[in-house]
Amino acid sequence: MVAAIASGGLVGFALGLIGGGGSILATPLLLYLVGVREPHVAIGTSALAVSVNAYANLVSHALKHHVRWKCAVVFALVGVAGTLAGSSMGKAIDGQKLLFAFGLVMVLVGALMLRPRRESAAERPADRGTCLRTAGFALLAGAASGFFGIGGGFLVVPALIAATGMPMINAIGSSLVAVGTFGLVTALNYAWSGLVDWPVAGQFIAGGIAGGIAGMLLATRLSAHRRALNLVFACIVFLVAAYILYRSGPSLLT
Repeated sequence: MVAAIASGGLVGFALGLIGGGGSILATPLLLYLVGVREPHVAIGTSALAVSVNAYANLVSHALKHHVRWKCAVVFALVGVAGTLAGSSMGKAIDGQKLLFAFGLVMVLVGALMLRPRRESAAERPADRGTCLRTAGFALLAGAASGFFGIGGGFLVVPALIAATGMPMINAIGSSLVAVGTFGLVTALNYAWSGLVDWPVAGQFIAGGIAGGIAGMLLATRLSAHRRALNLVFACIVFLVAAYILYRSGPSLLT
């Protein structure tokens, strides 16, 4: 129980701080710290916990006026189609092989985090062209989110910035609409197959709500130092990815 609550706190903190990151750590934490044995159950459980934590963090960001609702809702609704397809494909793949692929994605995510993010000089108006551009990014992000059972914040935040030109803090707040929705769709798909550990999910969520509030407050105050925070978190992602690849790699030989 302590491990689940502490892990949830870390996930919620990362979601509140940078709109992602915690979700990509949720599955490894459930597997290697909390002790969930089946990879598919860990993915389904983490998707549910990340979804609830993302919605909880969304309330905090919305109160700070960090959410661009029109683009956020378009991204979330269009991305659901990709999430359904991706999560259905993920369930059909051997758990250890899926975990190995997840480790490779973590390496890619860590590398992308090390790249400096450029914000557009001006935010684009939320017109039809911007919404269509947002929808295109949403399909790709949703499919990846569902396939690997992650909230997709690392994909959604840069995608929102590229599509709309919105400031980083608004992309973080707006991304939580999609992160919560993608996670919920993935969790429901896995729950339909009995692949969610409900007691562990509840403990994970409890820790995540408290961590999310702390992360949101720190994001508001330390946005100027986000590059340093990204660097530290990228290092953590690389370490966890290396461990996942080490643990799941032998399954490729069987």
